[in-house]
This record gives sequence, structure tokens and C-alpha cells, in this order.
Amino acid sequence: MAFDLATRLAERRAAHLFRQRPLLEGPQGPEVRVDGQSLLAFCSNDYLGLANHPEVIAALRAGAEKWGVGGGASHLVIGHSTPHHELEETLAEFTGRPRALLFSTGYMANLAAVTALVGQGDTVLEDRLNHASLLDAGLLSGARFSRYLHNDAASLANRLEKATGNTLVVTDGVFSMDGDLADLPALCAEARRNKAWMMVDDAHGFGPLGATGGGIVEHFGLGLDDVPVLVGTLGKAFGTAGAFVAGSEELIETLIQFARPYIYTTSQPPAVACATLKSLELLQSEGWRRDHLNTLIARFRQGAAEIGLTLMDSPTPIQPILVGDSERAMQLSAMLKARGLLVGAIRPPTVPAGSGRLRVTLSAAHSEAQLERLLQALAECWPLLANPEEGADA
Repeated sequence: MAFDLATRLAERRAAHLFRQRPLLEGPQGPEVRVDGQSLLAFCSNDYLGLANHPEVIAALRAGAEKWGVGGGASHLVIGHSTPHHELEETLAEFTGRPRALLFSTGYMANLAAVTALVGQGDTVLEDRLNHASLLDAGLLSGARFSRYLHNDAASLANRLEKATGNTLVVTDGVFSMDGDLADLPALCAEARRNKAWMMVDDAHGFGPLGATGGGIVEHFGLGLDDVPVLVGTLGKAFGTAGAFVAGSEELIETLIQFARPYIYTTSQPPAVACATLKSLELLQSEGWRRDHLNTLIARFRQGAAEIGLTLMDSPTPIQPILVGDSERAMQLSAMLKARGLLVGAIRPPTVPAGSGRLRVTLSAAHSEAQLERLLQALAECWPLLANPEEGADA
């Protein structure tokens, strides 16, 4: 029997869940050209505005001149170059941990960490709203897999009582679709009480959170004993590409020896590591970026409340506007685009059914005037959402 792909695609279109790739025709930044249209974008994860920073670009160029382009092989063969090693040492210092290990993507880092630490006979417990890469890692590990209620330490405690073997508790630091913070102090306390390890994927926390941009662990003042496995990605606030796991000497050596996504993958281009070293320096030294970002977040939340928008409990650059119906989320996104603003509509299965939303993301590269333009457009479009035909013509 042949695969009926056409029917699957038609069903997705009918449910207003069909996804299309916007074509970006220039570098990341607030003002972009997408599919031939000039737009003011509020949908990038470039939280600190480093993806197109001239010093980061210069570091990438100089790295390519010195180290070439390709990594050449896996890290364990001959792909582990000096820039990779220097970046790992700098990330370890940045996170206050003995060692760090570099990966080509965040998906790989999460898959590697979970599958190397637990297997048959063990238990992995995850937040219901964890990123897809974490959920996939738990399922692929072969361990007993269970999800606790979102950010609910009591629900976690109930599942920990039934855990068998080595137990790994896994949570996002900042939840990518809601923008809220994991209640790490309470979750870590439950994990320690039950002799479980805590793993935090802080992809969206590094950069915006913490006094020096050290993320949610720095934000809450937690250490290695609280969070033995700390994951970060480099393609968001760092503005480059790749990911890392930071932890103890034993953890990192275990990943090198047993993590298949690490062992069997060619290393990232050394020049990217050179660029990340520069972006990490800027992330730490230019605290004004976090200060400006926090000013934008506060103003957006104030303005959104005045308009009557339904926001979520987020102190981060991720500011979702809850719409509910997927079709209405698409309509609001289209209304904004007609006014020259790009804000992505997020629909199931990325978010639960009935919780379609516009995911506004703010960057230190945005000006206050650009934010006011977004708020003005939302004030115009929100009342029209109940009458989509009128809104489309407005």
C-alpha cells in the first residue's frame, strides 16, 4: 500500500496547521526582507542582537582564514580544533563548572545527554511543556518515561516516589512557547530529596537572565549540586550556532565516551567557535544589552495590558499573545504583516490544542520606537480580529 502523503498534507492545510518557510533575504536584525517584503521583525531568538554584530562577523572571518571552513571529522578522530577546545574552556568558566562539551546543535546536546545517562531500568521525568528535543530524548533513551504537570513540584514528587533505577529529572529553564521560568528551587529540592539528577536545558535563558547573562541557574543562585547537567544553545542569545553541556569532569567524560550524537557527528566549523568566543565576550561585557531588553519587556507588557491582550506569565524576551483558535492566530499574524510587522503564529502541535498564539520575541537590537510601532499595530488589529473580513481590508 502506497503512502498517502497528499491526504496528510491536505488535512494539515484544512486544519490551518500547514507550515511554510519564510525566505529571509538578508542578515538577522529588527528590519528584514522576507519573501520580497521589507518588515519589522519580532520573531527572532537573537535576544541580545549579536547575530549580525560586526565584531562577531570579524571573528568568524578571521577564524575561517586561519582554520578553514569544515570541521573535517568527528571530535574523536581529528575534528577537535583549538578553537573548539578554547570555547569549551571558556564556557566552563562562564557557567562556573569544571568542564563543558561542545555540540553542533541543541537537539543533539539534549539527545546526547539524556540517552548517555539513562537507559533500560532507569527513569526519566520531564515537564509536560518541555521542548520537543527533550521529549524525544526521553522516549529514545529506553528508560521509563513520564511527564509531570507543568512546573509542578508536587506532581514531580509524586512521580519520583514511583521511579526506578537512576532517575533523571529534565526541564527547560525558560519554556520556549510560554516564556515562563522553571521553578528550579522547588524542582531541584524534590530531585535532591529523591537522589535524582536534575538536567536543565537553558536554551532561552542564557544571555537574557542572570547578572552576567549566566541564565536561570545564575538567576536563582543555584550550583552544580543543584543542577548537575546544564545545557545551553549558541544560536539564540549568543548569536552563532551550536550548543554545549556543562557539568562535572565525570559527566563530560561520560558524554565523550557514551553519547552517540557526539561520537558520530562531524564537529562544527572551527570558525563558528571563534565567532562564539567573541559573542560570549560581548554577552558578558555589554550589560546594557540586558538592561535595554528588560526595559523593552516591561514596556511591551504594560502596553499589551492597556490594549487588553492576553499575555502569559513571562519575564523574558518571549512574550506570547494568547489567541486560542489557530485560524484566528493566523489572521492576526496576517493583519500585522499587512502593516509591515512580522510576528509568527504558533499552532498545534507545537503548543497544546486551543492555545494558538502569536509569539512576540524582543531583542536588544530593537529600539523603543520600533516597539511602539508594534504596540500601535496591535491596538489597531486586536479589535478587528472578531471581524476578519474587515481586518483583512484594514
